[in-house]
Amino acid sequence: MGSLYTAAASFLDARANGGRWLVRMEDVDRTREVPGAAARILSTLESFGLEWDGEVLRQSERDAEYAAALASLAARGLTFECSCSRLMLADEQRYPGTCRQGPAPGGATAIRLRIDPREVEFVDRIQGVFRQDVARAVGDVILRRRDRLFSYLLAVVVDDDAQGVTHVVRGADLLDNTPRQIYLQQALGLATPIYAHLPVLVEADGGKLAKSSRSVRLDPERVAAQLIQVFTLLGLRPPSAIADGAIGEIWAWAKRAWQVNQPPRVQTLRLDPSEEAYIGVGKARLF
Repeated sequence: MGSLYTAAASFLDARANGGRWLVRMEDVDRTREVPGAAARILSTLESFGLEWDGEVLRQSERDAEYAAALASLAARGLTFECSCSRLMLADEQRYPGTCRQGPAPGGATAIRLRIDPREVEFVDRIQGVFRQDVARAVGDVILRRRDRLFSYLLAVVVDDDAQGVTHVVRGADLLDNTPRQIYLQQALGLATPIYAHLPVLVEADGGKLAKSSRSVRLDPERVAAQLIQVFTLLGLRPPSAIADGAIGEIWAWAKRAWQVNQPPRVQTLRLDPSEEAYIGVGKARLF
């Protein structure tokens, strides 16, 4: 449900404004890739009437581009090697700069971006003004891991620029990651997209929907009902008459109705526990 909700919002925002909607497989972390998952994602998007523009970009095929960006930062002295493991930093709230003067000899090293103290501010189209001093919040961020895989942070910044992304619509669970992306964009001399962060769907107790009984596969036999539920959660008010329409007609109505300020200005949207635990059924309440 959460994935369809976010995908529908980004799709509607692109189409309602005459934009292109891009699909990217963010599989930069090969250790977490599930065989066949990418094909299932694309098939599900198609079955729900979500049509993307251009080729699907796959991060697992773009190591050369990430390496080039990393090299440009290193050439200006903006990175350093770090030998710290997660276990060594387990009690730290932020990276304390342990290896800024050099890593411990021997063993694998990560590469971190030197973060200087300063506040990064942006205006989110849904959440409003958001500020973060990245140095104080997380410290020097990882761009390449000790296992030599590139970080999501580096990959997404490089790919947004490569694909000409101007607007990003995604969940508010990535809101506090955005200033870090902007900091890196500025270090690389790249343009910053315009962001909109949707409230994340959660259970009534605040728990992740993905780990609850509501986290079930989307049902291709109930596309219309599930889309209407998602539109309702996005702040639209679909008339009952469209429930019997074709998928194209349902999307056409939603495109006309869409405005990015309709989703509530909160970071989480809690589903009512009194409703049956099935995708396409359920009310939402704000807490």
